[in-house]
Amino acid sequence: MFKIITNWFQNRFSDPDAITLTFIILFSFLFLWLVGDILAPVLVAIVIAYLLEWPIHRMTKMGARRSFAVASVMFVFIWLCVISFLGLTPLIWHQLGNLISEIPHILEQGQNYLLNMPSDYPSVINAEQIKYITNELNNQLVGSGKAIVSASVNSLFTAMALLIYLVLVPLLVFFMLADKDKLIRHWMRLMPTKRRLAIKVWSEMNQQIGKYIQGKVIEILIVGTASVIAFWLLDLRYAVLLGVAVGLSVLIPYIGAAVVTIPVAVVALFQFGGTSEFWYVMIVYGIIQAIDGNVIVPILFSQAVNLHPVYIIIAVLFFGGIWGFWGVFFAIPLATLVKAIINAWPVANEEAETSQS
Repeated sequence: MFKIITNWFQNRFSDPDAITLTFIILFSFLFLWLVGDILAPVLVAIVIAYLLEWPIHRMTKMGARRSFAVASVMFVFIWLCVISFLGLTPLIWHQLGNLISEIPHILEQGQNYLLNMPSDYPSVINAEQIKYITNELNNQLVGSGKAIVSASVNSLFTAMALLIYLVLVPLLVFFMLADKDKLIRHWMRLMPTKRRLAIKVWSEMNQQIGKYIQGKVIEILIVGTASVIAFWLLDLRYAVLLGVAVGLSVLIPYIGAAVVTIPVAVVALFQFGGTSEFWYVMIVYGIIQAIDGNVIVPILFSQAVNLHPVYIIIAVLFFGGIWGFWGVFFAIPLATLVKAIINAWPVANEEAETSQS
């Protein structure tokens, strides 16, 4: 048994490049796990820099200087962010406030529906089960109320952090884009000399991460806009709030769509009851999700998402449990990274057989 383990280790770690790659991976994972929360502005800046690199690259290929391209793209990006923030935030905040104020009415209507279920469906559920369900719901509501109070106490610190983000993130993005080549050369000097395998894996991942971030933003815009328009045409309350939530739900593959279905269904059921309008909303919502999963995602992520859904869900749960939001956001690229490392990892026996043949 010991000999088998020794042979396996020698076959996979005899190459100095493999040892270097292992060290880089372990150090990166440990570093992000320990100080990932502190470096959140840097991670946000990296995501935005990847997003803006494509138009900057296009402008430089057309003959523009990189400094001019960076300044122009940053100006347009900040202007669009300000316009979107001023246009959407007040409306979303207003709809969120109205929805929170209606939660007691929604709960009362839901409780009445539950209390009538034993008489309407005696063969399916009884009064004791209804009592247990209502008690559990009340306990959950108490916990949610405590969480809201705690969040309101910390709102001042959240506002201060937001102000810091608004200043730091644009500066970081600008310097990352303007001094991209200098930063890359600096990091290359810090790398070990035996880095052939690490560079091979990184060059593959660098392209996929850029395409993934750009595709994810496009997917959010398409799904969110389509949902807002569809909910508005169906006269659903809180159309903008729910549409934006549906758009943002694509950040979490599979799980996000399942979670956001609950508020959409609850609001539609509370507004329309069990009428045909409720089913129209749910059918249209299902069509949007089907188009997203079967048309938009394959077009945008044909190269980045070459993974089985089971592996994607496992990656979301695993990396999300380690790094929270950022682990969820980068779950697919990280899973692709694992796949790229496995495919590129040198094995001594296989390399010897290849060289002999």
